[in-house]
Amino acid sequence: MAVASKVVVLGGGSFGTAIANMIAANGYDVVLWMRDKENALNCERLHENTRYLPDYSLDSSLKFSSDLEASVVGCDVIFFSVPSKGFRDLAQKVMPLTTPGTIVISTAKGIEAHTFKLMSEILEEELPQARVGVISGPNLAKEIAQKAITATVVASADEALCLRVQELLCSRYFRVYANKDRHGVELAGALKNIYAIAAGMSAAMNMGQNTVSVLITRSLAEMSRFATILGANPMTFLGLSGVGDLFVTCTSPLSRNFQVGYALGEGLTLEEATEKVGQVAEGINTTRTIKAEAEKLGIYMPLVSALYEIMFNNRPVKEVLSALMLAEQSTDVEFTSE
Repeated sequence: MAVASKVVVLGGGSFGTAIANMIAANGYDVVLWMRDKENALNCERLHENTRYLPDYSLDSSLKFSSDLEASVVGCDVIFFSVPSKGFRDLAQKVMPLTTPGTIVISTAKGIEAHTFKLMSEILEEELPQARVGVISGPNLAKEIAQKAITATVVASADEALCLRVQELLCSRYFRVYANKDRHGVELAGALKNIYAIAAGMSAAMNMGQNTVSVLITRSLAEMSRFATILGANPMTFLGLSGVGDLFVTCTSPLSRNFQVGYALGEGLTLEEATEKVGQVAEGINTTRTIKAEAEKLGIYMPLVSALYEIMFNNRPVKEVLSALMLAEQSTDVEFTSE
């Protein structure tokens, strides 16, 4: 039996809808908040999010609202499932509506551009009395809605917080693993979006499986190199939030970042590709942010630099690939037990 609790999921996109529905199906009192009043009313009427998760019936007990105060007040667990661009502004609005000890969980996989802050760091700044955690992993919302067997990671040094999130989300098809390396888990979730764009481009250009294997493997090496210099545990990248999320995002056409890359590979401009996908692809801004930070710290990230040149400087893909193949050849495995 579910423990008495009031939960709110902030953000009516595909993933926010999917996790809110799982929590409701587990017997908890949960509200899915969205900015768009019309969409909230439409979801309430149809019990389906036709805009972001069409063709999937939602649990009859799931509630919908566009009233932020009514949705948040009295909640002991708050999930933030909004894009990174509007994350801080929403956290500031939520702060006066919460009480000390409230659990706040970020599901957003991005980095704030002008501060280089992760979403959990923004939550700590804007809600200093809250207990903060993150969720990240290979979690395509449409597959979760289909009840495909899925696993994710809740990351926090707060063991009780991890247990609470596991209670809310675990089911016969959705498993939640815990990890204390919040920084590593969150960086992995943000960084993999960059390489998913590159993978989408390679798919559109009909590159072979050899190429895909090189891309995924070197992407994992590059993102773990960057994150470890910033204090993450390199072993985190061998788990669900690292190689698991990277693999699914680089191979699935359901990934928004993959879709943007595919459109770029078809010859569309970045603006045209973004418009075609129709939802926020965090990897675009993350590429720009990571490129600048890597240069500042002197971290070798050739794939990020190459993608940046293609997206923002309009360099031809073949020209960039040729430069990559002639670049310095480093060791295969950078982190060993020796």
